[in-house]
Amino acid sequence: MNFRLLTFLNLLLFSTCSSSPPNFVLLFADDLGFGDLGCFGHPSSLTPNLDRLAAAGLRFTDFYCTSPVCSPSRASLLTGRYQTRSGVYPGVLYPGSRGGLPLNETTIAEVLKPLGYATAAVGKWHLGFGANGMFLPTKQGFDQYLGIPYSHDMGPCWNLTCFPPDVKCFGMCDVGTVTVPLMHNEVIKQQPVNFLDLERAYSDFATNFITTSAKKKQPFFLYYPSHHTHYPQYAGPGAAGRSLRGPFGDALLELDNTIGNLLATLEETGMINNTLVFFTSDNGPELMRMSRGGNSGPLKCGKGTTYEGGMREPAIAYWPGTIRPGVTHEMASTLDILPTIAGLAGATLPQVMLDGVDMTDILINQGKSKRETMMFYPTDPSEKYGLFALRLGKYKAHFYTRGATHSGSTPDQDCPAFAVLKAHDPPVMYDLEADPSENYPLYLEGRPDIQAVLEQIKNVKEKFEASMVFGESQISKGTDPNLAPCCNPQCSPRPSCCHC
Repeated sequence: MNFRLLTFLNLLLFSTCSSSPPNFVLLFADDLGFGDLGCFGHPSSLTPNLDRLAAAGLRFTDFYCTSPVCSPSRASLLTGRYQTRSGVYPGVLYPGSRGGLPLNETTIAEVLKPLGYATAAVGKWHLGFGANGMFLPTKQGFDQYLGIPYSHDMGPCWNLTCFPPDVKCFGMCDVGTVTVPLMHNEVIKQQPVNFLDLERAYSDFATNFITTSAKKKQPFFLYYPSHHTHYPQYAGPGAAGRSLRGPFGDALLELDNTIGNLLATLEETGMINNTLVFFTSDNGPELMRMSRGGNSGPLKCGKGTTYEGGMREPAIAYWPGTIRPGVTHEMASTLDILPTIAGLAGATLPQVMLDGVDMTDILINQGKSKRETMMFYPTDPSEKYGLFALRLGKYKAHFYTRGATHSGSTPDQDCPAFAVLKAHDPPVMYDLEADPSENYPLYLEGRPDIQAVLEQIKNVKEKFEASMVFGESQISKGTDPNLAPCCNPQCSPRPSCCHC
């Protein structure tokens, strides 16, 4: 009996007889490039647990996020919708932002809750804090939350230390705002957070959540959006100085260690064969930080750009006994995670326009993707410019190109911020199978086959943009320093008094 048929029969048996719905662990790295993991070719990264997932699971070569910066990418991951629909644009949310992921958007956690799932988030939220914490994970379907509500550089650098404790991390952070808090559900547990103990706290919280859910025989969804490997990097004593790659490698190793703890807990509780573990990242590497900013491997540019390096991510799906080891070149996206989880759990999809498709056939059968296109919006999408690029099959057309500050410090002159916005008519086209580095534009002259593809791309673009309804921009609502989380909200003077 071939594997595909056997797997189908197993899933059929599961759906009709099992009283144990599948569990889901969603791992989301920060500013991690396509070339940053050992299993994706980096020669000095130390990622034994992620390498194990890749060796025993399914590794994606053509997996995309939806934005080359944090907040909009996370919104799309959790809702299965482009960030333009939910209004999480332009750019990212800040400690005092008035807006956040709208509460009428449906997250993966909210999709699973009606089926009795326990839900928890641990790590970097970055989808808004708001008045009285109105945008925190506990308002978006998560039963529990432990983490930081935004990026760890969105506060003074003085409390961000490396190991040993007297060595300050290199780099600039935000000044004039509160120190970075650690939230437990909706309460500030620590401000400023102790970064050297943070990953251990995350690991303990997440493993306890899995263990408790297993004892209750309750299906669970764990969302772990890590701070690692966003700049400036930090690592506690269990990882600092232990990699060959310096601070970036140490931070990556600490993330990998936590993933190892989660896998060990799944094994100890007997949940490992009934749990889909999915790993990917929010956007490409911050190349302006040079060796401390990550690596996009063979891909062009990085964070902040709509080139491949900004939005094509490493991705791994792991589910022993259900997903066989291998590599898929099928196109997939963070948008597809919500409908896939919903399908596997037997949950009802939100009654809204979804941009994701179910990728179960890719996971279970290493079959074909239902995704034929990928849309590329810049960090500041607008109806005026629309899509910057569109991928159809193996072809990608750039209608606009622009560099980004995040992708500075690279020899490629198309990547830094001084590569200003440029319109392309006709669009610049690449064959991403032959040229994933986007080095060699395709010539249209004398190529009726390529011209026909371009016309098809234009038609798809026109149809998609006609269907796109831009949500009210949450980030354009501005900021109010008084909304920034403070453990002593009535204290003075702010922000320095926000300390507990």
